[in-house]
Amino acid sequence: MQTLKPYLILTLLIAIFSCNVSPKAIDYGHDACDFCKMTIVDKVHAAEIVTEKGKVYKFDATECMINFMNNFDASEVKLYLSNNYTQPESLIDATKATFLISKNIPSPMGAYLSAFKSKEDAKRFQSEKGGTLYNWDKLLIYLNNQSL
Repeated sequence: MQTLKPYLILTLLIAIFSCNVSPKAIDYGHDACDFCKMTIVDKVHAAEIVTEKGKVYKFDATECMINFMNNFDASEVKLYLSNNYTQPESLIDATKATFLISKNIPSPMGAYLSAFKSKEDAKRFQSEKGGTLYNWDKLLIYLNNQSL
């Protein structure tokens, strides 16, 4: 029994660390969008979903993530993440982000949708580029009423 203890401890440690629920870096130019299957290349508009079990789904745009959600059990989702427009490749909590839809800032799938970590940054870009600001909940309502 004494010889089984180290193996039991090792097995438990592996189990704990293998269930890491966190974002994964997007390999731009190589990873494909889990919704539209296009290669993810845009470093300011990409997005991710991380499930409660740690599975990561990657998207070339927040609008793809939202469309993907329509056929996915939201109770399984731990994190919704979008790239911060002002810090390329930096994922932020999409549920706390401020979104700008502006015809003057194209996004990969044509929704003209960009995410900002701070409302102040979003307002600054809105004053320069025009458009409408949304929080996560209002964005979901708006996009689900559109035909993307």
